[in-house]
Amino acid sequence: MTNNKGLLIVVSGPSGAGKGTICKALLEKHDDLFISVSATTRQPRAGEVDGVNYHFITKEDFIKRVEQKDFLEYAEVYGNYYGTPKSRVEEMIDSGKNVILEIDIQGALKVKENFKEGVFIFILPPSMEELKQRIIKRGSETPESLMRRFKSAYQEINYISKYNYAVVNDVVDVAVSKVEGIITAEKCRVDRIKDTILDSKEGLIHEQLYD
Repeated sequence: MTNNKGLLIVVSGPSGAGKGTICKALLEKHDDLFISVSATTRQPRAGEVDGVNYHFITKEDFIKRVEQKDFLEYAEVYGNYYGTPKSRVEEMIDSGKNVILEIDIQGALKVKENFKEGVFIFILPPSMEELKQRIIKRGSETPESLMRRFKSAYQEINYISKYNYAVVNDVVDVAVSKVEGIITAEKCRVDRIKDTILDSKEGLIHEQLYD
């Protein structure tokens, strides 16, 4: 039997590295790539759609699902819970869909504990000065919050050794191509296609016996 399982692709990086832009470009280019929609206990904001932006659930339901170990990772942020539904991700992967999860570094490390076969990609800026300029251009940061983000970026880069791959986002199209190459390579790994290899080997033996 051929192994047609999809991949879980976990993408992280410091704020301003461009991981969201890369993920959006990948989703637009590939019909077999799907975004993992997180669950949250916070109230929907104007324009948000349940099941598209988030799965909006009650705190009681969230805690129940935590107890049932139905999250690859979860965290509490400002009194609200956020988590990545494990059952939904596994369902999509088992059906052959590649799932991309854009998530912070602490969440990614927790996912790695629960889903070791995932593909973990760290997005880097071309330089720390470029990262600083990208954050400044957003126009949404005070000098104090800018320094906090910049300090956090330095700390986050220390976790890069926990990831399988690193991609420098200098030119977005080039970075997207590199991630596509990683996905293609992962699909060809022997341990992922061992069933296909066995099928091919058995077919070759059959041909040699009856040729």
